[in-house]
Amino acid sequence: MAIIAEISIQGDEFLLGQIIAEYPGLSVEIERVVPADKRVMPYIWGYGTDLKEFEAAMNESSNVRSITVLDEYDDRALYKIEWEDPAEQLIAGITETDATILEAHSDDEWLFRIRFEDHSGLAQFNEYCRTHDISYQLTRVSSMADANATETDFGLTDAQYEALSLAVERGYFKVPRDVEYDELAAELDVSVQALSERIRRGADKVLHDALTQPGSRNTQN
Repeated sequence: MAIIAEISIQGDEFLLGQIIAEYPGLSVEIERVVPADKRVMPYIWGYGTDLKEFEAAMNESSNVRSITVLDEYDDRALYKIEWEDPAEQLIAGITETDATILEAHSDDEWLFRIRFEDHSGLAQFNEYCRTHDISYQLTRVSSMADANATETDFGLTDAQYEALSLAVERGYFKVPRDVEYDELAAELDVSVQALSERIRRGADKVLHDALTQPGSRNTQN
């Protein structure tokens, strides 16, 4: 039976996290990962003010074969990264155990939601991490049935739920706003950048689920 594992990991435990940590104005979300021979090619979204500096660092890294900008907007960009083998060991370990990254993003720490075919896949991943000296914290394991049965939480992480709930409670979404990001960030004791990403991702999940549910109203202008 397929299971979903949620893990948290410090950025210094894997190569991409180490590079991202050097740019406090940058946060990253892994969209998908494609195996290529013995290498892995993650497609990632970068958000923030340090995009150009991040691109330059990746181009100069001996661990990166190539980085390509696929889409670019004011403060975000979609990249395809091709690592040299075996540079990015964490992501390589996920693909090596036939697992699928459902969600992965940087915050104060990295959060991953990974689907394994069964518990043995998670055990193989754990052994891979132990062999490669990668430390992580397993925060939750659930079956696909359990995950589908809890649709009312919209798939929010605990941090996203906390931030979004506080924003609603304090009137961030009112017009005019009753509170600003810096006040909410101070109350949760996180950076403004971290709070912004939690609220943005959380709101996106809630709106997507609410507007794509069967029977939701579909209007045309």
